[in-house]
Amino acid sequence: QVQLVESGGGLVQAGGSLRLSCTASGSIFRLNDMRWYRQAPEKQRELVASVTTGGSTVYADSVKGRFTISRDNAKNTVYLQMNSLKSEDTAVYYCHAPMVILTSRATISTWGRGTQVTVSP
Repeated sequence: QVQLVESGGGLVQAGGSLRLSCTASGSIFRLNDMRWYRQAPEKQRELVASVTTGGSTVYADSVKGRFTISRDNAKNTVYLQMNSLKSEDTAVYYCHAPMVILTSRATISTWGRGTQVTVSP
């Protein structure tokens, strides 16, 4: 069994910062790209940022210059540093990664359960 577990969400005032973490565990052979998504109430889930195994990054236009995604391959962990937070950043943030399983070498698209980020005006 493989899983992703997020942490670091919470309540913060506008202009503040939060750092999210997501750690993969289980019988993992390899983690491919790791991504953060978010879903606000009554809105579709959207990609926030992604990072390849080599460290190349992609960001949604709405977070460029404010959020930074990074990963620690040795710890199977991806981070999302969020600065200059705005009320419109309020959402549940989900970690996602395609995982190659150790035993079967099958690739499983895996989601975390999410962590709530609330930004007060």
